[in-house]
Amino acid sequence: MDAKVGARRRWAVSAGDLTQAAVFAALIAALGLPGTLTIGPSGVPITVQTLGVMLAGSILGPRKGALAVALFAILAIAGLPILAGARTGLVSLASPTAGFFVGWLPAAVVIGALTALMMPRYRVLWGIVINVVGGMAVIYAFGTVGLMIRADLSWWAALSTNGIYVAGDLAKAVVTALVAAQVHRARPGLIAPWGRRRAATADD
Repeated sequence: MDAKVGARRRWAVSAGDLTQAAVFAALIAALGLPGTLTIGPSGVPITVQTLGVMLAGSILGPRKGALAVALFAILAIAGLPILAGARTGLVSLASPTAGFFVGWLPAAVVIGALTALMMPRYRVLWGIVINVVGGMAVIYAFGTVGLMIRADLSWWAALSTNGIYVAGDLAKAVVTALVAAQVHRARPGLIAPWGRRRAATADD
């Protein structure tokens, strides 16, 4: 089968995919209900919603996980106050939190892609590493750039502000891996291994 057709098939979205993505978009919104905790001078709040982003990528994979975060972001930018602290997407994009918010989508893609490479067996230790890479390093990178632009901080000052979030985000990475392991054990097949996808595509 033509490589372009295979790529389109891998990223095609079914009604079931939309349903799963919508559930996780709602989960991310629900995790914003506890509100925010702002520590430090950067103005970037601590929220639980990044846990939802990690869960979306770890449980749904790169395609459906990205779709879940994209649905959430579209609703937030459209004006729904579903970001933690009852903020909208436009408010976030105009604030020092802009980079962190933008980083959620690539974070879900990276976590989902690396998790797909690990499947069909989900390993908690590797899951934690993947969540740290995608859910922390990727989001921190985007957040650092956002702080440099929105808060007019130097590169080092912007990067240093992430330090206060590390402990909490590490806890989220661990929780996500533990939950994902249980989900994949109970519902195998939520994420198709990428190697198996390529093999199936080649046989079509």
